[in-house]
Amino acid sequence: MGEKREDSASVTRRTFVGAAGASLLAGGAAIAQAVPEVPNRAVGRPRPRDLPAEPLPDDRRLGFAVVGLGKLALSEIVDAFGVTRRARLAALVSGDRDKARRVGARYGVPEDALYGYEDFDRIAGDPRIDAVYIVLPNGLHREFAERAFRAGKHVLCEKPLATNVADCEAMIAAARTAGRKLMTAYRCQFEPHNLTAMRMLRRGELGEIKVVSADIGRAADPTDPSDQWRLDRELAGSGSLFDIGIYALNGARFLLNEEPVEVRAQLFAKPGDARFAEVEDVVAWQMRFPSGVLFNGSTSYSYAFSNSIQVIGTGGIMTFDPAIEYHAQRLRIRAGGQDRVIQWSPIDQFAREIDHFCASISDGIPVVADGEEGLQDVRLMLAILEAGRTGRAVATDWGYRRSADPATTVPDGQGVA
Repeated sequence: MGEKREDSASVTRRTFVGAAGASLLAGGAAIAQAVPEVPNRAVGRPRPRDLPAEPLPDDRRLGFAVVGLGKLALSEIVDAFGVTRRARLAALVSGDRDKARRVGARYGVPEDALYGYEDFDRIAGDPRIDAVYIVLPNGLHREFAERAFRAGKHVLCEKPLATNVADCEAMIAAARTAGRKLMTAYRCQFEPHNLTAMRMLRRGELGEIKVVSADIGRAADPTDPSDQWRLDRELAGSGSLFDIGIYALNGARFLLNEEPVEVRAQLFAKPGDARFAEVEDVVAWQMRFPSGVLFNGSTSYSYAFSNSIQVIGTGGIMTFDPAIEYHAQRLRIRAGGQDRVIQWSPIDQFAREIDHFCASISDGIPVVADGEEGLQDVRLMLAILEAGRTGRAVATDWGYRRSADPATTVPDGQGVA
């Protein structure tokens, strides 16, 4: 597979090269691999087998309006349209007209494709817009999803889908009424390390899975505008669980390809810490799956940066560390007497999820992370909080089964085994 990348930070987020492959270590010694001779002159090289497919012509791409121009939209999502194959950035929606103009000028969005929150409904008359990508605080997702569906547009919505079950169900119903698609933006379900892990687990390469564990947290900064709304219960719905703990919850579900039947939890917030006047800080929880697998997880807005997921089976151990970064995941497998580190070349996870959504709209393939998938996580997170408040186990076997398994539905991407 080639050599391991030792310094992923040195690779820019837009570098789309061949798979970096896995280094194989046995007993601490590297296994030598044959290296093909490299020409010392300019020659034509064969096309890499995993070179991304050519982008579609502009007139065949779906136009998206990005709703909300906060940190995530400006640092990741707007840029992603520069490398999508099936989508194009068609419009911007912001409460700050000057900001929208500056961003629009940078990305080639014309003045007449800039919308405010008040006049958002005018997108109904804009044929350049086929879909919207909602990147607003959680508590605003329902309002703008429903308005987008009334305007006849498809909706890709950042996670969590909403802050409560009623809002999720309303969004799903609105999509059905409008005859449009709704997708929850679970980028990790389209990421090569996660897809590799899912497929390995489906093949039983770690034997019988016994335990999954995850610890995902960071320190919230109340002086950062992007954290201020996350500490507001009305806008966020909860604390770290709804923001970053959801990655652990959703990750356990798609890695195992089954749904938990029971949750237990404990909640904690240090008295006097103003950050947690409205939301929880530390949430530690356990989930039991029908196969007997136990999941142990924690998330926090006050502890040191932590970003790891581990799967332990009778035949080996799989560790993601970091697990949920935008561009620098690493997967380590210890099984069969070998210690392998898999680190694929960087890809844009947001571009992959956007292109999947476009394919679901244009080609009719199943939406991997549909509205029901988003609803399931919201129901489970609320059950975790209930278990933490009451000190009792909460049954969660509601009969939900995902409509599409990413391991079999998502096409092979760069370097995905």
